[in-house]
Amino acid sequence: MSDGPFDDVLSANVDYVTEFGLRGLPPVAGRGIGIVTCMDSRIEPLEMLGLAPGDAKILRNAGARVTDDVLRTLILATHLLEVRRVMVIAHTRCRMSSATDEEVSEEIQAGSGIDVRSLDFHMVGDQTATLRRDVQRITSSPFLPPGVVAAGFLYDVDTGKVSEIP
Repeated sequence: MSDGPFDDVLSANVDYVTEFGLRGLPPVAGRGIGIVTCMDSRIEPLEMLGLAPGDAKILRNAGARVTDDVLRTLILATHLLEVRRVMVIAHTRCRMSSATDEEVSEEIQAGSGIDVRSLDFHMVGDQTATLRRDVQRITSSPFLPPGVVAAGFLYDVDTGKVSEIP
C-alpha cells in the first residue's frame, strides 16, 4: 500500500462508484443555466440554487471573473449545450476583492520567492462595478446567440442568500 498524495480521495472514489447514479445523464444544461462563480469552497452552486446534477454548466475561477476563457466556454455552452441564462455569482468576503494585483504578487513572492508580476490575477476592487462589467462583457459578445440573458449576483457566505445586483 502506498502513501500517495491522492490516496484519500481515490479511496473515497471507490465508495462513490458503488453508488454512482449519473450514468446516462445528458451533457446539456437541463434547465438552461450557466453559472460563473468563484472557486471558494464555501460556495455550493447547485445546492444554493435548488439545482441538481445536469441542470447547469458551472464555471469556476478566482473571483468569478468573466475572463477570455470563461467567455470562450460560455460560447460553447450556449451554442452546443443549451445554456440560455447565465448567472455571474460573486460572494462576500472574497479574497479577490481584498487586495490589488500588486499586493497579491508581493505576497506570493514573499512567501515563495516566485515572481508572478507578469500575471494578471483579475483582482476585484469594486464587486458591484466588476459584476456589472463582467455581465456586460457577456451580453455584448457578438459570439453568443440572440436571446441569451445574463445577470450578476452576490452570494453571502455567512447566510447563504443570493441577491441580484441591479
